[in-house]
Amino acid sequence: MRKTIAARLTEAKQTVPHFYLRREIKLDALMAFRAQLNKQLEARGVKLSVNDFIIKATALALQAVPAANAVWAGDRVLQMSASDVAVAVAIEGGLFTPVLQDAEQKSLSALSTEMKDLAARARDRKLAPHEYQGGSFAISNLGMMGIDNFDAIVNPPHAGILAVGAGVKKPVVGADGELTVATVMSVTMSVDHRVIDGALGAELLKHIVDHLENPMAMLA
Repeated sequence: MRKTIAARLTEAKQTVPHFYLRREIKLDALMAFRAQLNKQLEARGVKLSVNDFIIKATALALQAVPAANAVWAGDRVLQMSASDVAVAVAIEGGLFTPVLQDAEQKSLSALSTEMKDLAARARDRKLAPHEYQGGSFAISNLGMMGIDNFDAIVNPPHAGILAVGAGVKKPVVGADGELTVATVMSVTMSVDHRVIDGALGAELLKHIVDHLENPMAMLA
């Protein structure tokens, strides 16, 4: 596994022209909405994580910015129709990136259930190859491990990866100029410049931020 990871990521870092886009996301509305939904879903045994919302927000953003939902196919850009989102899962000795296919079409509860199943089978090394191959975009979340922010390496053929840090309480200036406290999460999007240019990447990241700061719209 380490040999495969070493070969793929060395090739990615040497051959993929990376650039990086950073944003901060206010999480207070999402945390309140998540608590409300989890209370309603408790009887069904479903508990939504912040990562489930990030997956959904990313899937919807890829649909809103279809030119960014693409991969580099050797000599051309190949645009994808579905939002197939890969999520990095740490396992002993390495990692897998299982892919949630057609993520834009699935409810938050369905994404949560599927992600838990994929992560559990990834840790047991019981994923089938088709479950961790493909996709156009990935998410790597180290926030639950206390990391504030980091830069992830694009994993080909993906055109980008969103590195997610921890949500921390920070002083922020409100809309009326008043100083207040908000829970803020730092994200960095690493992008393959062969597929996505700066303005297009910024548009994609803006849609991700908008969905996470206005989470109720994801159910519309």
